[in-house]
Amino acid sequence: MTDPQIALMMLGLFIIFVFLGFPIAFTLMAMGIGFGYYAYYDAGRMWRSFDRLDETASSWDSWSLWFEGFYNNRIFDLFVNQTFTVMSNEVLTAVPLFLFMGYIVERSNIVDRLFTTLNIASKNIPGSMGVAALITCALFATATGIVGAVVTLMGLLALPAMLKARYDPSFAAGIICAGGTLGILIPPSIMLIVYAAATNVSIVRLYAAALLPGLTLVGLYLVYIVGRSLLQPSAAPKPTDDEVPDVPMGKLIWLIITSFVPLAFLIFAVLGSILFGLATPSEAASIGALGGIFLAFIYRAMTWQRMRESVYLTVRTTAMVCWLFVGSYTFSAVFSYLGGEHVISEFVQSMNLTPIQFLILAQLIIFLLGWPLEWSEIIIIFVPIFLPLLEVFGIDPLFFGILVALNLQTSFLTPPMAMSAYYLKGIAPPELRLTQIFSGVMPFLFCVILSMVLMYAFPQIVFYLPELFYGR
Repeated sequence: MTDPQIALMMLGLFIIFVFLGFPIAFTLMAMGIGFGYYAYYDAGRMWRSFDRLDETASSWDSWSLWFEGFYNNRIFDLFVNQTFTVMSNEVLTAVPLFLFMGYIVERSNIVDRLFTTLNIASKNIPGSMGVAALITCALFATATGIVGAVVTLMGLLALPAMLKARYDPSFAAGIICAGGTLGILIPPSIMLIVYAAATNVSIVRLYAAALLPGLTLVGLYLVYIVGRSLLQPSAAPKPTDDEVPDVPMGKLIWLIITSFVPLAFLIFAVLGSILFGLATPSEAASIGALGGIFLAFIYRAMTWQRMRESVYLTVRTTAMVCWLFVGSYTFSAVFSYLGGEHVISEFVQSMNLTPIQFLILAQLIIFLLGWPLEWSEIIIIFVPIFLPLLEVFGIDPLFFGILVALNLQTSFLTPPMAMSAYYLKGIAPPELRLTQIFSGVMPFLFCVILSMVLMYAFPQIVFYLPELFYGR
């Protein structure tokens, strides 16, 4: 077999191992080192120490030099260097800080107050409880960036309230599942940090570019919720005074000040300091983490146990991301060295695609990969394969990254592997069937696809803010 054929076999075996359930990070490292040993195998270099042996050398000396030569393969140097590169990456230092901020906010009882306040404030809007749930999901998802945490917490908080208010079960489930995924798109997003680290795109420009697409998607969700509530009132009945009481304007303003404003201020302060150049993402993330602790103390929700849980979850998730990077960098380096990227590049170029056709093909592949894989594996492992082709087709990596972030919303919403649906089903009442959740998320899936079409048709939705803030 030629080296490029071995590289393609390497990629195929990786996909097979993923479907068999092997841990992805360790599979990447093992395959990178295994195939890399073959790729960098040089017997003359590895066992050149044997030249120093004379006839009087003992068998122990021979075996010692043999083992020394066995580990003298350059793949081990590459693996160590890639590990050091990941651990010293300044962009990735923001990941644990943003994660810690999210886990602290999740445990500070802010979301309960926020949903209650928004529910009261939007009482006279069609589908008011659904609107309140979506806005709460959007704010909470933006603060945490952890899809499972948002869907689970909102499923425990908002879903029973909507079912009690006689909402259509599939409609209510769809709102929570769709709203819970917004955190991987709307800044400050962990996913965008990982994309920036994997592609060397400016995280600041990436955050600016993601703002309008994120707000566009939220707007489409809200239009659907309000529109369906108007056209089908039985799906979202107007709440009674017993379900959502009327409160005086002064009390409503106080509720907004004490619940909505603190979390919104924390998010806008972190994001604004990054966009306006007042702080680096890592500095802003540290302020966000400190702000999350402060809010938890203000709401009297901070305990030693919750702090310990937040630190533990932060370390665990950060370790997962870092080892994914180490494995991916090693795997990609070997794959490229064997000629795999060149084969894929030549194959795609031979198809004579237009830039739009290439974008559609790439997004379709990422859409399909979203069924068995998490967003982190797709960003770290497969997106770098497309990067050399972007220059060939004249596509800005910034634009491509936002399309990927939008596309990955679908990976959480598309049956049969819609993880948001499974998160919700795990804590939903037994009478809410999985098929109902799937049917509820489908209209929101079409909203995501519509938002991607809008990005294709009007690229300035992506480029307007980066060009406004930082120039071309």
